[in-house]
Amino acid sequence: MSDYQFTVLDVVAEPYAVAPQLTARLRIAETTGQRIHAIALRCQVRIEPQRRRYEDGEQEGLRGLFGERERWAETLKPFQWMQCNTTVQGFTARTETDLALPCTYDLDVIGTRYLHALNAGAIPLSLLFSGTVFTRGNTGFGVEQIPWDCEARYQLPVAVWQQMITLYFPNTGWLRLDAELLTRLAAYRARHGLTSWEETMEKLLGEATS
Repeated sequence: MSDYQFTVLDVVAEPYAVAPQLTARLRIAETTGQRIHAIALRCQVRIEPQRRRYEDGEQEGLRGLFGERERWAETLKPFQWMQCNTTVQGFTARTETDLALPCTYDLDVIGTRYLHALNAGAIPLSLLFSGTVFTRGNTGFGVEQIPWDCEARYQLPVAVWQQMITLYFPNTGWLRLDAELLTRLAAYRARHGLTSWEETMEKLLGEATS
């Protein structure tokens, strides 16, 4: 049975993808000397929010996710951010490969809401690996599964995620609204002769605080 070790070397904002994406550079080591023909690799990326400290402003922004600060010992639990996959080319002993981490700026998604609330520091990630390994030996090909306990941790700088968002959504954000609510907003905008959605939201917020 082969033995695998996974290490995350780096995670960078991908500037040329079709959609927002981070790219993780992985090192995969096979310690028994088995020749690997290919790996169909799957990865579950989890955020472990209990592994970092939070400033006062961040705590306020996270209240909608985790409740009041007094409850965080119970509510601050790991959650899934994304699932992704890649194909790893053949190697012996060790190799390095890129793993695409597709992202969204949809603020209805728990991972985005969490990341949007952070100002600085690092995001504690846990990457859980699975998949199918195709081995090559003297008698032909073999197939085995990546062991369930293969994982790696990584501290992703908040600045890297912010850089990615700036690349794809410069000076903007993204909200998904119910179709009926969007129709009402459009009618409000037209009724008041407003020229942009920003102006519409500014007027609504002004009325709400006056």
